[in-house]
Amino acid sequence: MSRWRDRHAGCMKNVAELSGRHRSLLFALVITAGVLNLVDRQVIAVLKPVIASDLGWSDNDYGTLAAWFQGGAAVGFLFSGWIADRLGVRWANPVGVAAWSVAALLHGWARSMTEFVAVRVALGATESMGTPTGIKTITAVLPPRWRSTGFGAGNAANSLGAILAPLAIPLLGLSLGWRGTFVAVGVVGLLWALAWLVAARGVSFAAPKVKDAASPLPSAPMLRDRRTWAVAGAKLLSDATWWLLLFWLPDFFHRQFGLSGVALGVPLALAYGGAAIGSLLGGAIPTRLLGRGASLNRVRKGLLLGGALAVTPIPLALLTHSYPVAVLLMALALAGHQAFSTNVFAMIADIVPQQRVGRVTAFGAFCGNMGGVAIAKIAGLTLAAGLGYLPLLLFASVAYLAAWGWIQLLLPRLVPVEGEG
Repeated sequence: MSRWRDRHAGCMKNVAELSGRHRSLLFALVITAGVLNLVDRQVIAVLKPVIASDLGWSDNDYGTLAAWFQGGAAVGFLFSGWIADRLGVRWANPVGVAAWSVAALLHGWARSMTEFVAVRVALGATESMGTPTGIKTITAVLPPRWRSTGFGAGNAANSLGAILAPLAIPLLGLSLGWRGTFVAVGVVGLLWALAWLVAARGVSFAAPKVKDAASPLPSAPMLRDRRTWAVAGAKLLSDATWWLLLFWLPDFFHRQFGLSGVALGVPLALAYGGAAIGSLLGGAIPTRLLGRGASLNRVRKGLLLGGALAVTPIPLALLTHSYPVAVLLMALALAGHQAFSTNVFAMIADIVPQQRVGRVTAFGAFCGNMGGVAIAKIAGLTLAAGLGYLPLLLFASVAYLAAWGWIQLLLPRLVPVEGEG
């Protein structure tokens, strides 16, 4: 068997030897996987009014489902990075996408709350493969000088998925019903897995070995590092707002302006268009400033503060009677989030030793999802109690400033890592 494996490896072409077109194809597939990842989870949010009416869900029921989804994702992040490292880029991509596509597809047969909890947990856990696999793949496929651009584009893919979801999902819902929509998006993901296997055939993806790779849990030294907790706290506070808007923004527009179904498509797409712009600017501006010789500490913290300030006006969306103004405020907040998030992930690459980047990223994502678990349940309880969105948006308006302050407290000065072990 080992001799066969050696001969087979000799027939493989290293990814660095591929043509620019082939590498671009692999990169495009990774970006597409990010879009599918978000679209699959957004079906339930966009079609919530229809599903809730059909199955008799309350706001608290929906909040419970959102919390279970986030819980599944949070636990998944403790293992998904390890799984991605064990499988490697070639197999982690199709296995991950196929797994969450099957989970999405199974929503079409769920009827009881228990069954929906089960499929939401499965979807959350399997979709956690997306982040570590995407980062690992971009690192393998792109040359070093293009990786920052690749990470920014990968983050923007989440926004693109959020734009496409409210445009495409209502149309699918009208033609296929909400159950058929879940099945359709699952089938698309399975087709993606086949496309990846064809595109990656004969390609060897070199990947650096990770210390402590035998354990799926973070190592003790990492958890004693202030850099780890700076990232973890920032993700816990900031990602809560992202998940709040991801799950509840369609409901916000429905409650405030009576929009539903296809009518939600344009305002949601415009709002998440802001997220895409914020992601791209959040990656391009620091690259340009750092290229001009600006200090890492000033650039990263300046972009983080700018993103935090962009979110602060979000409660004003409750005071306007014009939904275009509300859309603008939500777009600004989402742009601020993505600029903030892009620079948190870039900060990891700046200051964390290379052999710990994957684990610190996964641990930060775990903490961010725990923030999502909390806000999903709190949102359901808050709305069920008749308190409306004001308490939730007030929290969102200060969460990023608190995250920025947390980073400043633990890391008064960001120092680039230089081959630290």
